[in-house]
Amino acid sequence: MSSALAESNVVAEKLELLRSRAAIRSVDVAKMLGTTPETVSRWSHGRTYPRSSKESLLGDLEYIVDRLSDFYSDARTARGWLFSRHRYFGGARPADLIREGRIDEVLEAIQSMDNPTHT
Repeated sequence: MSSALAESNVVAEKLELLRSRAAIRSVDVAKMLGTTPETVSRWSHGRTYPRSSKESLLGDLEYIVDRLSDFYSDARTARGWLFSRHRYFGGARPADLIREGRIDEVLEAIQSMDNPTHT
């Protein structure tokens, strides 16, 4: 198997995990990563693979969704958390923060869910 094909399979697996654990569609991934749905579709079908910056963001998104699955077993509930406004973020949506590159703030909020007494 060529390294490009193996890499595209890894990307497709990440996209499938996002879909199965948080009901995140290609269009959602595209918005959060600042690309087009067509590009995400090409990634998922192995026709192209993301540039390193987008691949890094995709990995961050995968990690966020993986952490959310510790709290939400239903994909729609995890999706709801990502796309709803939260007081913790001053009324912003985690998905918007991810798009803005504010990954650490989202991860901090998830950590606080894990350890609510930690400030």
